Amino acid sequence: MTNLWRHSYTKLLSQLSQTKSLNPVLQIQTHLTKIGLSNDSKHRNHLINLYSKCGAFDYAWKLLDESPEPDLVSWSSLISGYAKNGFGKDAIWAFFKMHSLGLKCNEFTFPSVLKACSIGKELFLGKQIHGIVVVTGFESDVFVANTLVVMYAKCSELLDSRMLFEEIPERNVVSWNALFSCYTQNDFFSEAMCMFGDMIVSGVRPDEYSLSNILNACTGLGDIVQGKKIHGCLVKLGYDSDPFSSNALVDMYAKGGNLKDAITVFDEIVVPDIVSWNAIIAGCVLHKCHHQAIDMLNQMRRSGIWPNMFTLSSALKACAALELPGLGQGLHSLLIKKDIIQDPFVSVGLIDMYCKCDLTKDARLIYDLMPGKDLIALNAMISGCSQNEADNACLDLFVQTFTRGIGFDQTTLLAVLNSATGLQAPNVCKQVHALSVKLGFQCDTFVINSLVDSYGKCSQLDDAATIFDECPTPDLPSFTSLITAYALLGRGEEAMKLYLKLQGMGLKPDSFVCSSLLNACANLSAYEQGKQIHAHVLKFGFMSDVFAGNSLVNMYAKCGSIEDANCAFSEVPRKGIVSWSAMIGGLAQHGYAKKALHLFGEMLKDGVSPNHITLVSVLYACNHAGLVEEAKKYFETMKDSFGIEPTQEHYACMIDVLGRAGKLDDSIDLVNKMPFEANASVWGALLGAARIHKNVEVGQRAAEMLFNLQPEKSGTHVLLANIYASVGLWGDVAKVRRLMKDSRVKKEPGMSWIEIKDSIYTFIVGDRSHSRSDEIYAKLEELGQLMAKAGYVPMVDTDLHDVERKQKEILLSYHSEKLAVAFGLIATPPGAPIRVKKNLRICLDCHTAFKFICKIVSREIIIRDNNRFHHFKDGSCSCGDYW
Repeated sequence: MTNLWRHSYTKLLSQLSQTKSLNPVLQIQTHLTKIGLSNDSKHRNHLINLYSKCGAFDYAWKLLDESPEPDLVSWSSLISGYAKNGFGKDAIWAFFKMHSLGLKCNEFTFPSVLKACSIGKELFLGKQIHGIVVVTGFESDVFVANTLVVMYAKCSELLDSRMLFEEIPERNVVSWNALFSCYTQNDFFSEAMCMFGDMIVSGVRPDEYSLSNILNACTGLGDIVQGKKIHGCLVKLGYDSDPFSSNALVDMYAKGGNLKDAITVFDEIVVPDIVSWNAIIAGCVLHKCHHQAIDMLNQMRRSGIWPNMFTLSSALKACAALELPGLGQGLHSLLIKKDIIQDPFVSVGLIDMYCKCDLTKDARLIYDLMPGKDLIALNAMISGCSQNEADNACLDLFVQTFTRGIGFDQTTLLAVLNSATGLQAPNVCKQVHALSVKLGFQCDTFVINSLVDSYGKCSQLDDAATIFDECPTPDLPSFTSLITAYALLGRGEEAMKLYLKLQGMGLKPDSFVCSSLLNACANLSAYEQGKQIHAHVLKFGFMSDVFAGNSLVNMYAKCGSIEDANCAFSEVPRKGIVSWSAMIGGLAQHGYAKKALHLFGEMLKDGVSPNHITLVSVLYACNHAGLVEEAKKYFETMKDSFGIEPTQEHYACMIDVLGRAGKLDDSIDLVNKMPFEANASVWGALLGAARIHKNVEVGQRAAEMLFNLQPEKSGTHVLLANIYASVGLWGDVAKVRRLMKDSRVKKEPGMSWIEIKDSIYTFIVGDRSHSRSDEIYAKLEELGQLMAKAGYVPMVDTDLHDVERKQKEILLSYHSEKLAVAFGLIATPPGAPIRVKKNLRICLDCHTAFKFICKIVSREIIIRDNNRFHHFKDGSCSCGDYW
């Protein structure tokens, strides 16, 4: 009967070892003690094994201490329990304790203690145990050998691991799996794939663990073709329902670029576990299917599985991408409830989410509460501040952390340089530059490109060019940064030269380079060069790019060809507000007010809401066509209709509209009613209106305000002097000149540019530096005679020089735009349009002269001054003499 009891309890304890349930074990031990069977060695070993598996090591040790002669089975159970529960050091200590008692290990003890060495990467101890294995003769045991292979690999001794593997006399599938696992975990994916091929050749049949490991290798290599072959093996060998393999398949397809197949595999999993859900949710996020990722999260929770740290990290990325702060805050609450908020990986995810939802203060709170801040967290916080234009906060945080010694990398420097650019702080750029040189980042391509970009955007072009020239191998982004800087700051010729250098190096331009070059051509009015860049846009297939399309519209409009601009506009695939605004602004600048307003109406019908720039263009169109009532309607209803508060620019346009229409009192009244202090553009508009109507009093008031706001600008002095001269107040004209001299304000010289055969030619008044000056002046003399016969009379009143009439006529006849037009007439084919750009407003005499010249020579003359375009054709101008 006693033997029957012993057998029954032994069987029961064996069954409980599978459940790892502690309470029944305690109850059985109590019962065994009562009936006098507690000292039975088999029962005691079973109990030690159960307690160790459940992590109840105090109970296990108590039984071990009470045992008169604890045997190898008891010690092995304890060591195995420590190892399986992750207590590597305790397992090793127990092993050496056992060893000191003279107990010899067997093929079951060695794998447990070697696993313990793997957990803590205890290579030195692992080598000692390896020595004991050799001495005791267990090195040929396949299980012990497999564990040695794993131990050396986990301790980063892959060569030793491979050598031991090669020495195993009869390798089984576990041996191969051990090596596969080590290779994949150490990112030696190609080696793992080669080993898998060797295993197949050797005749060993892979099991589900082999195939799962190789799928992980395929994932690491991004080799979806091989992954599909392994998928076929899984199906063929009947392992396709194995949960490890299914999860590896979902991960492989998702990371390999085939989310559809990943979802198909996931849907076939009967009961997805947390790993399955994590793989598919992470895959959705990776493929930017953020809404789907959130849906999957909700499905997971409805299935009864609670998210863990990895699930919530992926969900936070989805929230960040979708800018869903409410959902992100809900996930934050869940993280707090699950007590994993202090995990640095999770904290970085929260910082990123809050920053991308424009909640920088909340992100900073998470950052400040982190107990141990590392570089990843710092970069997330600094980058978030920079992206949200919290530039001062970004720089302050960098300084604080730098002094604390956290360190930085290229990501930190890029964020700091971006904020320095936002603050227009070239001194900060220089400090970061010095820091990058000091700490060895001067050869980092990303840092170099960012320095070029930051210096360029801070108007430090010489510094940007120096960095670029010192770069041993400039790439496309560095070319793009410098070309963009040149284009933005009006140095289009340098931008074009740099583009030629880019092509000479065999680099293929992208749409951003082409857009910048088109903007450079627009600023130069370089129509022919712009057409060449247009050809490159076509050649490289950028016509579908919105940025390139918008730049084409802008370039043609600013180069005087509104027809080409309209063609480019019609080809923009997805017209956004920038596209519409560029075309409306182009039409307005060219004097096609009604077409501009019609296009504005089409834009509204298309469902595109205007921004403040669009409405400036609309008011500008009304201004240059004298459409006062239309301008009033748009100005007075812009807030109610479009939710846009009028800015200084809108007020300046409206004041100009009223002033040009003779409603000077209404202009003054509007200035007085402005909800903010008028800036220079408003007073400039009022001064221009006073000039048109020769109103000295208003002109003086506007000029006085401009002298305070922009004392260095010569245009104010010139306009005021024009007003005085128009009413014959020559003494006041002289006073203005003396004021300019005393204030050291130099009048900006009138300059005109014309493009002939890819070259830009510049002229100033009375210029004789051109190699064909004699021909130019001869052409002007010829034109002067023909104009005189046609009825042209020089408008000497517009010249402010206090000289004789004849001298004034000579001065007027040699204005820079007339020299440029004359050169165009002798240097271009008959009938070709002549396009000239001028840096100042065209004078009344030149405007009148060109109406005569265009008719005499039967050519269209297009002048782009600093205010608008004038198309002279058949004796009239597109502006209708209203400018």
